[in-house]
Amino acid sequence: MPTEVSSINIPRATYRLQFNKFFTFADGEKLIPYLHKLGISHCYASPYLKARSGSLHGYDIVDHSQLNPEIGSLEDFESMVACLHHHDMKQILDIVPNHMGIGGDDNHWWLDVLEHGPASKYAAYFDIDWRPFKEELRGKVLLPRLGKHYGEALEDGDIKLFLSSETGQFTICFYDQYLPVDPSTYPYILEYKSDSLSGGNSIETDPYFLEYQSLITAFKNLPDRNTLLNDPERREERLRDSIIFKRRLGEICQKCPAIKEFIFSIVSIFNGEQTKNFDLLHHLLENQAYRLTYWRVAAYEINYRRFFDVNDLAGINMEIPEVFMATHSFILELIKTGKIDGLRIDHPDGLYDPPQYYQRLTQYIAEAKEQPSQVQVIDNSAKPNFYIVIEKILASYEHLPQSWSICGTTGYDFANICNGIFIYSPTQKELEQIYARFIKYQFDFDRLLYKCKKVIIKTRISSDLTVLVNMLDNIAQSSRYSRDFTLNGLREALIEILAYFPVYRTYINVDRVSEEDKRFIQWAIAQAKKVNPGEDTSIFDFIQGILLLEVPTGVDIYQEIIPFVMRFQQYTGPVMAKAFEDTALYTYNYLTSLNDVGCDPRNYGTTVAAFHRENQERAQKWPYAMIASSTHDSKRSEDVRTRINVLSEIPAKWRKFLNLWRRINILKIRKSKDHRVPSYNDEYLFYQTILGTWPLYEMDEKELASYRDRIEIYMIKAVREAKIYSSWISPDHEYESGLIEFIHSTLSNIEKNRFLDNFLPFQKEVASYGLLNSASQVFLKLTAPGVPDIYQGNELWEFRLVDPDSRAPVNFSLREQMLEDLIDTANKAQSLSTYTYDLLKNREDGRLKLFLIWKVLNFRAKCSQLFENGEYVPLSTQGEKADHLCAFLRKNENQVAIIVASRWFSILGSDDNGLPLGESCWQNTQVEIPEAVECKIFRNILTDQQIEVIPELGKYYINSSQVFTHFPLALLIPSTMD
Repeated sequence: MPTEVSSINIPRATYRLQFNKFFTFADGEKLIPYLHKLGISHCYASPYLKARSGSLHGYDIVDHSQLNPEIGSLEDFESMVACLHHHDMKQILDIVPNHMGIGGDDNHWWLDVLEHGPASKYAAYFDIDWRPFKEELRGKVLLPRLGKHYGEALEDGDIKLFLSSETGQFTICFYDQYLPVDPSTYPYILEYKSDSLSGGNSIETDPYFLEYQSLITAFKNLPDRNTLLNDPERREERLRDSIIFKRRLGEICQKCPAIKEFIFSIVSIFNGEQTKNFDLLHHLLENQAYRLTYWRVAAYEINYRRFFDVNDLAGINMEIPEVFMATHSFILELIKTGKIDGLRIDHPDGLYDPPQYYQRLTQYIAEAKEQPSQVQVIDNSAKPNFYIVIEKILASYEHLPQSWSICGTTGYDFANICNGIFIYSPTQKELEQIYARFIKYQFDFDRLLYKCKKVIIKTRISSDLTVLVNMLDNIAQSSRYSRDFTLNGLREALIEILAYFPVYRTYINVDRVSEEDKRFIQWAIAQAKKVNPGEDTSIFDFIQGILLLEVPTGVDIYQEIIPFVMRFQQYTGPVMAKAFEDTALYTYNYLTSLNDVGCDPRNYGTTVAAFHRENQERAQKWPYAMIASSTHDSKRSEDVRTRINVLSEIPAKWRKFLNLWRRINILKIRKSKDHRVPSYNDEYLFYQTILGTWPLYEMDEKELASYRDRIEIYMIKAVREAKIYSSWISPDHEYESGLIEFIHSTLSNIEKNRFLDNFLPFQKEVASYGLLNSASQVFLKLTAPGVPDIYQGNELWEFRLVDPDSRAPVNFSLREQMLEDLIDTANKAQSLSTYTYDLLKNREDGRLKLFLIWKVLNFRAKCSQLFENGEYVPLSTQGEKADHLCAFLRKNENQVAIIVASRWFSILGSDDNGLPLGESCWQNTQVEIPEAVECKIFRNILTDQQIEVIPELGKYYINSSQVFTHFPLALLIPSTMD
């Protein structure tokens, strides 16, 4: 039994809401009664602290101390919270500790850094390398914001100097962005041709002119931004005086029009408006605390840590207590006042030391809630005092450390294992052959991933590698045993290790080297050695020693080793994410339902035994972890994946139709350079994509055009992410236009379309089985150990693709009305089994999925301890169709529930109506009931049917043919239990 944590309010079920200017706190409040009826206990909110203007996701936070005004006011927020509490509901908030949005002029901290460089009070807040290898960048921040080379942008007039005469602030403007000018460089502008101000008149005796001259001197005397790192008093002097001097300049401009006009004329000269000479502006820019560059430079020279390779998201140093408090004070206040009851931590692997962060977070939460103890430690496992889940992607051979003071992950691991249940594993080789023959190429996924990592390292995030190499070189040069390792040798060795690194990251620190982390590092280095047998392998042994904190003689572990190891661990995550999720999974398309966050296409299918083991482990170690099937990051929604999974059951039909479609569409293929457009691989992806997303309703031409637009947007994104024929950095517009032309001609109309005439009957068959798959999947999610999460809109069938498709507006009015009608009809039905049979027959309308969620979640509300802390016991199945069942028991004291779900429907068989029901389908298949369950009659809460337990040779069974007479799923409880 798992250890209960009484101080945590454990969610019964969460519902993810995507807040932005199109879905506000007021909109969220309107939904609360609906979610309450559905059985949701906690709204699970996307980030809603102040983000970049127009942000649709909220992960680009610019101010942690206030709510996003585009989502609503504090009063709107409190009204939503009050409504939640009125319905006995709470909320979980997604927070972003790793990075901030810096792409505009709305992040005060970042603008202060750009103005004052290392002298800024916020300079240490951001993870900036102020001493990079390139001398021209020392004391500066590289800003890769220009759409063309710097010199070209300058001489095209894209970069301009601007003065606000009201505030006395000079800024650099380009496109629609503004950058501050270092106040210590103001004299370079203000002094230029200042002798012409007098013009032979008496202005030199004018008090404003004298003040102007005095102000120039004051600006000159500001302490230099690069000499104040260890002089806090002089730093404060610079920051304080800069504000005063700028204000005085604004006042002079307002009171003396002659000086104002003079400065404007000088600004015009700097901008080359008459002379087309930009030397003055260039010199001014060269003396700023930033270096404006072409955006392509970022991959190689950027000197601030980013979120992956996104230039507009800068990493922050959360390990510094001052930064932690500055970013968490508002959140802690919301927790203290009971407005937030759980946190989801976004991208924690990007943090310097994630375990330390979790510990600090729980400690401060304990203080905010005035709890006597922050964390209980039981059996070497941390039991947190607050509901916290982390966005963590685990490899199948990786385990979440129980010492972390969290409640588990956000559920990618469950999504992976549960999706695999509906893949028919015996067909793996056959499907691989179909794929290889179609694309005329044999993929080795391990080799593909290795190559993808190298591409990412060398082209997208090479600058971070350069920092690591320089740090490693400094360590090597500190010891006579490693001084002969060259910079290039260290670089190549690191690349090889990173290319073979088997997990997103390790969590080593000075007091922590786990056996699992040690094993991952040793494995990566062993693989790197294998592929470099001709090299001096001692360089790999040297790096392994450093990564495992085996300190060479003469090297300071705190000053040199630990900073390198921590930086290395922050780097492996982006390498894996960009290479695996955003490259390899858009390239290897043999069964795309495997290509999602947290999944691995090398793991084809999940055995029922493996599913049970995972659930048992979660019940024991992480009973309060989230379990998900669709998220805002999913590449394909749960209902798309369950459709595509059907192909694993019918490979022969899949092969037949693939070859037919290729022949039909052969004349729509065109050549681009040396390429077929689309490539065989992209064509293969296209067919799976439309199989998975084709709507359930019949489309008219307007609806078809809208659908076609969605597919075109997705396919362009897919080929750019794959980085073979096009990319985000270097789009091949010829290839992309050919791809769009293919999609358009293939989906051009409904009438007189030979392809659609052949595609739609097969698609309808796949879709029908896919809906049954999806019903079983959501049923398993609602009953397995953990906290089931529903992504907005997915209580009905949703056939969505990756962002932006997955974040499209949801028709909540339709869902509210459907739930009202469903509850009313179900409660009035004379026979619930007849009603559910009708839902099954008419499953295309979505009521089936909505009914399951409503029925099971409301049952969970009545028996919360059964699911929150109940045991998980796998049940044995026997008979001809035993492999088509997944059955388990949940037990807590005197409460018992038996869950039986069906799968692999296309090869299961059916009754006379084509449904997976009754004796003709299930024949002699049985589920064994443990003798300890002393009950002779069960009731299926989904149908109200009574199910008798059958004794046989000293054992007890229920017959599937009896359980599944009206519905292919069952949640059985003792008839005496209510």
